[in-house]
Amino acid sequence: MYADYLVEMTTDGRIVWEWRSWEHLEPESYPIVNSQDARSEWTHANAVVELPGGNLMLSFRHLSTVVIVDRRSGGVIFKLGPPLLHNQHAPSILPNGNMLIFDNGTHRARLPYSRVIEIDPTTGEVVWSYEETPPIAFFSPIISNAQRLWNGNTLINEGLFGRFFEVTPAGEVVWEYVNPYFEPASRPPQTQANSAFRVYRYTEAEVARARKAT
Repeated sequence: MYADYLVEMTTDGRIVWEWRSWEHLEPESYPIVNSQDARSEWTHANAVVELPGGNLMLSFRHLSTVVIVDRRSGGVIFKLGPPLLHNQHAPSILPNGNMLIFDNGTHRARLPYSRVIEIDPTTGEVVWSYEETPPIAFFSPIISNAQRLWNGNTLINEGLFGRFFEVTPAGEVVWEYVNPYFEPASRPPQTQANSAFRVYRYTEAEVARARKAT
């Protein structure tokens, strides 16, 4: 049964830090949530974020759980899971300390739909969310992400269908783009896809710095 292994390496290939999920997570406390998911893979990490101070935030899709791992001990010092989360992706920490998460909702009870949620980690309370009406109108069962922009809006990537859009805090869509590029070109059109794993917006200053660095 597959599980996740993290490794930090120097540019010359030396291992300086390792973390193995099976050494720190008990299966009884971290079960595979959905009966539909295969049992050949356990945790299925889809994101790792280094936090200020060096700790790591991990997203485990099959467990519908986000954890923060203490880099020194390897122990879990924060855990957020079901029923709040459903096969989530791409957690991030906002400047106010809250967490922004794309909650895929792949196996949500009764009706699958996606949402983007902002969570206060101290209380576990959802303080902001974006959903559509009807809910199924916004749904990506896999991949996807969301980014809180400097203007207070949120950029959302409905990844499976290549739809990128920006919403205000009130949920108004102010910009939208659908990826026109489908692949692989060698396959029949009905089997091609315009999916996007992650989408981010960069300021002109960030782009200029990147160009200068190269």
